[in-house]
Amino acid sequence: MKKEQRTGIIIAAHGRHYLADAQGTRLQCVTRGKKTNVAVGDVVDLTLTSPDQAVIDKIRDRQTLLYRSDQYKSKLLAANVTQLFIVVATEPSFSDDLVSRALVAAEAAGIAARLILNKVDVEEGLEKARERLKVYTAMGYPVHEVSAKGRPEQTVDELAPLLAQQSTILIGQSGMGKSSLINLLVPDADIATREISAALDTGKHTTTFTRLYHLDAHASVIDSPGFQEFGLYHLSEGMLERAFRDFQPYLGGCKFYNCRHLSEPQCAVLDAVRAGHIAKMRHELYGQLLHESAQTLY
Repeated sequence: MKKEQRTGIIIAAHGRHYLADAQGTRLQCVTRGKKTNVAVGDVVDLTLTSPDQAVIDKIRDRQTLLYRSDQYKSKLLAANVTQLFIVVATEPSFSDDLVSRALVAAEAAGIAARLILNKVDVEEGLEKARERLKVYTAMGYPVHEVSAKGRPEQTVDELAPLLAQQSTILIGQSGMGKSSLINLLVPDADIATREISAALDTGKHTTTFTRLYHLDAHASVIDSPGFQEFGLYHLSEGMLERAFRDFQPYLGGCKFYNCRHLSEPQCAVLDAVRAGHIAKMRHELYGQLLHESAQTLY
């Protein structure tokens, strides 16, 4: 007897266990063999092995793939997303390194990015946070000021229209209030998370897996675990310079066609750094990422 075939979308991933939504039916999925190259947001072809279990046969072509990587392996964050919300806050202090790396990853993947400044009702940290975010607004990245707990209705009014017709992933360090934002934007997110956790058998560790929530037929929100590191070892030298939005006006203006923008003479990028058109912090990160990409072992 031929086993039933289905198409589904991966809505949660935990280790090698996946949960797919196939036209409203939740299916616990595994991959064939030891492959773990499935991401939340992937559209997959499935073969049912029982009424609520399936094997992933094939991943459909992806529009986008957002991931981070270290020296040894890649960590897929989400597939087919159209925009990235980077959640920062007035307190605790956020990491510019993480924000910049996330922006570089988004540029390299062809994904639009926005910064969400949460906890703006904490006034003592507000001006400093705004000042720090100017480096990103100067590059054209929008910053949206919200307070998930202090001004919930205004927060929804600000962010909900941005989610329409989009597949949006939220990332941020622990403590930035990302969970509070998810609970505001996704009614019943807590219930859905508990159901997904039970289906994946993850116990109480509901924050350790990425999950997708459907807002309607045309929009979804993906929540990812908080993390402190965002490795970009997978980006080559050529990809890196193009993924720095602030470098783009100057690329092609250097004396040497193979300029690495580190210490070469008559480098348009270095001239822009000296003139203050590119933030020194951003150029230092570029140098660090070049060094990392040279260390790759996989």
